Amino acid sequence: MRPEPGPSLAEAVREATAVLAAAGVPSPRVDAELLAGHLLGVGPGRLRAMVLGDSLAPAGYAELVAERAQRIPLQHITGVAYFRYLELAVGPGVFIPRPETESVVQLVIDWLVDRERTHGLTRPKVVDLGTGSGAIAGSIAHEVPGAEVHAVEFSEFAHAWAAKNLLPLGVQLMRGDLRDALSEHNGSFDVVVSNPPYIPAEAVPNEPEVALHDPPEALYGGGADGMDLPTAAAASAARLLVPGGYFVMEHAEVQAGWIAAMLARSGLWTGVATHLDLNGRERATSALRHTTHTRTDERIGQ
Repeated sequence: MRPEPGPSLAEAVREATAVLAAAGVPSPRVDAELLAGHLLGVGPGRLRAMVLGDSLAPAGYAELVAERAQRIPLQHITGVAYFRYLELAVGPGVFIPRPETESVVQLVIDWLVDRERTHGLTRPKVVDLGTGSGAIAGSIAHEVPGAEVHAVEFSEFAHAWAAKNLLPLGVQLMRGDLRDALSEHNGSFDVVVSNPPYIPAEAVPNEPEVALHDPPEALYGGGADGMDLPTAAAASAARLLVPGGYFVMEHAEVQAGWIAAMLARSGLWTGVATHLDLNGRERATSALRHTTHTRTDERIGQ
């Protein structure tokens, strides 16, 4: 006898959506569709067309939905994170890039475009401190083909994911600490960009996907206020940049004022500005390295 056909794709997606909603997944319908599309090898548009037809649910779909219902990150199940124009390989041991970080990349690209127009800068030198999966560095390398892009990552596991993502894009990746990395390149970068860990020690994230699956070293910035690594990233940026070079750093919304004041107070920066993400939150701060150094680099965190 022929085996009974499985449920239709439409029925399976409806049931998966209900299962994920009951588990508290923030976007149950989207995740249900993405899991089905992952197994079928099709994008969202094609998947939705198939749902309207008489397609059957793919084998193994219920198992993947059950994993997602346990709040395992979608990207860990599919092995892929989408960031701007890139498809990044991700998994356990690396921070999953967030959509809000895409606006940080845009700040860098906009500055480089303006710098090329006003100063003829056609071969900019850029470094991403604490690259994680390589989302920022990879996007800059992809979208600014003339750039010489470097990336630094301390975690052994994250470095392995970054290598997979960045080496095909020509990014020069090194394993090291953002506090003292690339000292042989001091004073030579046009742009330093960073999305360092910045969560305070006691501020455990609410989302299980973050609290249980993002690596702690990619979340917690050190110190009670989480500002140790952001402060170190600013100090390294001051060390690495050419006079007039551009620094931009992502941070928590509540840290915007503190970071802007720190940069302004140091005397090492000019043009300190806070930037909003796509949700209107103060999630990045930028500054230009002073062309004349009025104080020593050691004062950056004071």
